[in-house]
Amino acid sequence: MKRKVGFVSQGKRADIGDYEIYRILPNRYVEAVGPFIFLDHLPLQKHAPDEPLKTVNGIGAHPHRGIATLTYIMNGEADHFDSRGHHEKVNSGGAQWMKAGNGIIHDEAVNVDAEAEDQLTHALQFWINLPAKEKATDPDYLPVQSYEMPNMVLADDTGWIKVLAGEYEGLLSKIPSYSKQFLFHIHVEAGKKFSIDTNPKWEYAVFLPLNVAQINDAEYEQGDFLLFEGGDGVIEISNEVSAPVDIILFGGEPYTEPIVAQGPFVMNTHQEIMEAYTDFHNGKYGKINYS
Repeated sequence: MKRKVGFVSQGKRADIGDYEIYRILPNRYVEAVGPFIFLDHLPLQKHAPDEPLKTVNGIGAHPHRGIATLTYIMNGEADHFDSRGHHEKVNSGGAQWMKAGNGIIHDEAVNVDAEAEDQLTHALQFWINLPAKEKATDPDYLPVQSYEMPNMVLADDTGWIKVLAGEYEGLLSKIPSYSKQFLFHIHVEAGKKFSIDTNPKWEYAVFLPLNVAQINDAEYEQGDFLLFEGGDGVIEISNEVSAPVDIILFGGEPYTEPIVAQGPFVMNTHQEIMEAYTDFHNGKYGKINYS
């Protein structure tokens, strides 16, 4: 039995500064998928060799509280600074993970990968809602390079699966989990099929960042977001085209605590949102040292 798709949408344009952005989640009908409450897509772009690099200099610095951010760099290089003194660059295939906890300011930029010659950028940013008890803890940060991402070649030359968050068949991501969650990049070669079992109590969604794909016997377009209904069933990806397809599969156990989101803060009550803004304006999140 195949798990039913209950909702399909496309992201809405939501540019930030010089970046072309499509907001996939939340949307008009879906507030969250497991602990994932936000997904922005920086679509695949090819840049001119002489195009100026985007700098990390404070113009884009902004606060967060109550969440963890996970930026997956499919192509390019992400440069990260934050007010807890963390600074790191992550290249194509890697991820930047930051736990905002009780408050942090960060600044980041996505540019072409200095180690690659393709002149491409392509990224996804997720916000992961923290349980109430974790919202009060200190911030944390973890860069994960591509070679540190657990991955598996699928049987019969079907393709591969990369585990960005959570666990799959013994592959465990380095990125911390504070609830049952998963985030997989699945690559299926032309003419191949891949199926994954689901937990009937968990929430599941798919995003198609690059290609059309046949999922549970229906064809979906590049840029589609699919939310699956509850209950038993597998998710089957069929590649009926002549090129590989890539899907992002994510979700987990439902978030059962109240969700109150405003701007860059996601808390459990309106009072906590007010406190988050007050603490930020009072300088309690610190300052970024760019030197």
